[in-house]
Amino acid sequence: MTVALILLVALVVTGLALWLHHRFSVAHDEELPTEEQEAEEPEECCGMHITCERDSLLASVSPTIEYYDDEELDVYRGRDRESYDEKEIEEFRDVLLTMPASDIAGWARSLQLRGVELPSAVRDELLMIVAEARRQHA
Repeated sequence: MTVALILLVALVVTGLALWLHHRFSVAHDEELPTEEQEAEEPEECCGMHITCERDSLLASVSPTIEYYDDEELDVYRGRDRESYDEKEIEEFRDVLLTMPASDIAGWARSLQLRGVELPSAVRDELLMIVAEARRQHA
Protein backbone atom coordinates (compact mmCIF):
# COMPACT_ATOMS: atom_id res chain seq x y z
CA MET A 1 0.00 0.00 0.00
CA THR A 2 2.84 2.36 0.83
CA VAL A 3 4.52 1.67 -2.51
CA ALA A 4 1.32 2.49 -4.40
CA LEU A 5 0.95 5.73 -2.46
CA ILE A 6 4.54 6.72 -3.21
CA LEU A 7 4.04 5.97 -6.93
CA LEU A 8 0.83 8.02 -6.99
CA VAL A 9 2.48 11.01 -5.32
CA ALA A 10 5.46 10.77 -7.70
CA LEU A 11 3.10 10.65 -10.70
CA VAL A 12 1.13 13.68 -9.50
CA VAL A 13 4.29 15.69 -8.80
CA THR A 14 5.74 14.78 -12.23
CA GLY A 15 2.50 15.74 -13.95
CA LEU A 16 2.35 19.04 -12.11
CA ALA A 17 5.97 19.83 -12.99
CA LEU A 18 5.37 19.05 -16.68
CA TRP A 19 2.20 21.14 -16.75
CA LEU A 20 3.96 24.14 -15.17
CA HIS A 21 6.89 23.81 -17.56
CA HIS A 22 4.57 23.68 -20.56
CA ARG A 23 2.47 26.59 -19.38
CA PHE A 24 5.43 28.91 -18.81
CA SER A 25 7.39 27.84 -21.89
CA VAL A 26 4.39 28.44 -24.19
CA ALA A 27 3.71 31.81 -22.58
CA HIS A 28 7.29 32.95 -23.22
CA ASP A 29 7.74 31.40 -26.66
CA GLU A 30 4.60 32.79 -28.25
CA GLU A 31 3.88 36.47 -28.24
CA LEU A 32 0.14 36.91 -28.12
CA PRO A 33 -1.16 39.55 -30.55
CA THR A 34 -2.42 42.78 -29.07
CA GLU A 35 -5.79 44.25 -29.94
CA GLU A 36 -4.10 46.77 -32.25
CA GLN A 37 -2.32 44.01 -34.18
CA GLU A 38 -5.56 42.06 -34.53
CA ALA A 39 -7.34 45.14 -35.90
CA GLU A 40 -4.59 45.70 -38.49
CA GLU A 41 -4.56 42.13 -39.81
CA PRO A 42 -7.59 41.24 -41.92
CA GLU A 43 -9.13 37.90 -41.09
CA GLU A 44 -8.90 35.39 -43.89
CA CYS A 45 -11.40 32.69 -44.54
CA CYS A 46 -9.87 29.27 -44.32
CA GLY A 47 -12.79 27.79 -46.27
CA MET A 48 -13.40 25.15 -43.66
CA HIS A 49 -16.40 26.70 -41.91
CA ILE A 50 -19.89 27.12 -43.24
CA THR A 51 -19.94 30.84 -42.44
CA CYS A 52 -16.73 31.39 -44.40
CA GLU A 53 -18.19 29.48 -47.32
CA ARG A 54 -21.41 31.48 -47.21
CA ASP A 55 -19.50 34.77 -47.12
CA SER A 56 -17.06 33.82 -49.87
CA LEU A 57 -19.80 32.49 -52.13
CA LEU A 58 -21.98 35.52 -51.71
CA ALA A 59 -19.20 38.09 -52.05
CA SER A 60 -19.08 39.78 -55.41
CA VAL A 61 -15.61 38.71 -56.41
CA SER A 62 -15.99 39.81 -60.00
CA PRO A 63 -18.52 42.29 -61.37
CA THR A 64 -18.74 40.30 -64.62
CA ILE A 65 -21.86 38.17 -64.87
CA GLU A 66 -21.23 34.71 -66.26
CA TYR A 67 -24.12 32.49 -67.34
CA TYR A 68 -24.07 28.73 -66.81
CA ASP A 69 -26.84 27.77 -69.25
CA ASP A 70 -29.34 28.99 -66.67
CA GLU A 71 -30.87 32.05 -68.31
CA GLU A 72 -34.32 30.70 -67.44
CA LEU A 73 -33.63 31.50 -63.77
CA ASP A 74 -33.55 35.24 -64.51
CA VAL A 75 -37.35 35.27 -64.27
CA TYR A 76 -36.88 34.90 -60.49
CA ARG A 77 -34.88 38.13 -60.18
CA GLY A 78 -35.94 40.08 -57.09
CA ARG A 79 -37.88 37.22 -55.49
CA ASP A 80 -37.49 36.43 -51.80
CA ARG A 81 -35.85 33.06 -51.05
CA GLU A 82 -38.86 31.95 -49.01
CA SER A 83 -41.44 32.68 -51.74
CA TYR A 84 -40.62 29.80 -54.10
CA ASP A 85 -43.01 26.88 -54.55
CA GLU A 86 -41.85 23.25 -54.94
CA LYS A 87 -41.79 23.34 -58.76
CA GLU A 88 -39.60 26.45 -58.77
CA ILE A 89 -37.29 24.98 -56.15
CA GLU A 90 -36.86 21.90 -58.34
CA GLU A 91 -35.80 24.14 -61.26
CA PHE A 92 -32.94 25.51 -59.17
CA ARG A 93 -32.09 22.04 -57.84
CA ASP A 94 -31.96 20.58 -61.36
CA VAL A 95 -29.47 23.22 -62.47
CA LEU A 96 -27.38 22.72 -59.32
CA LEU A 97 -27.25 18.93 -59.54
CA THR A 98 -26.41 18.83 -63.26
CA MET A 99 -23.54 21.29 -62.90
CA PRO A 100 -19.90 20.25 -62.45
CA ALA A 101 -18.75 20.84 -58.86
CA SER A 102 -16.04 23.21 -60.09
CA ASP A 103 -18.68 25.60 -61.48
CA ILE A 104 -20.97 25.73 -58.44
CA ALA A 105 -19.27 28.59 -56.57
CA GLY A 106 -19.16 30.70 -59.74
CA TRP A 107 -22.80 29.93 -60.41
CA ALA A 108 -23.77 31.13 -56.92
CA ARG A 109 -21.86 34.39 -57.45
CA SER A 110 -23.46 34.80 -60.87
CA LEU A 111 -26.94 34.42 -59.41
CA GLN A 112 -26.18 37.00 -56.74
CA LEU A 113 -24.90 39.49 -59.31
CA ARG A 114 -28.05 38.91 -61.37
CA GLY A 115 -30.29 39.55 -58.33
CA VAL A 116 -31.61 35.98 -58.13
CA GLU A 117 -31.87 34.55 -54.61
CA LEU A 118 -31.53 30.80 -54.24
CA PRO A 119 -34.35 29.05 -52.40
CA SER A 120 -33.26 28.26 -48.83
CA ALA A 121 -33.24 24.48 -49.34
CA VAL A 122 -31.15 24.71 -52.52
CA ARG A 123 -28.81 27.21 -50.90
CA ASP A 124 -28.13 24.77 -48.04
CA GLU A 125 -27.46 21.98 -50.55
CA LEU A 126 -25.11 24.24 -52.49
CA LEU A 127 -23.13 25.06 -49.34
CA MET A 128 -22.84 21.36 -48.48
CA ILE A 129 -21.60 20.51 -51.98
CA VAL A 130 -19.02 23.30 -51.89
CA ALA A 131 -17.86 22.27 -48.42
CA GLU A 132 -17.43 18.66 -49.57
CA ALA A 133 -15.54 19.75 -52.69
CA ARG A 134 -13.19 21.89 -50.60
CA ARG A 135 -12.61 19.01 -48.16
CA GLN A 136 -11.71 16.68 -51.04
CA HIS A 137 -9.45 19.31 -52.59
CA ALA A 138 -7.58 19.96 -49.33
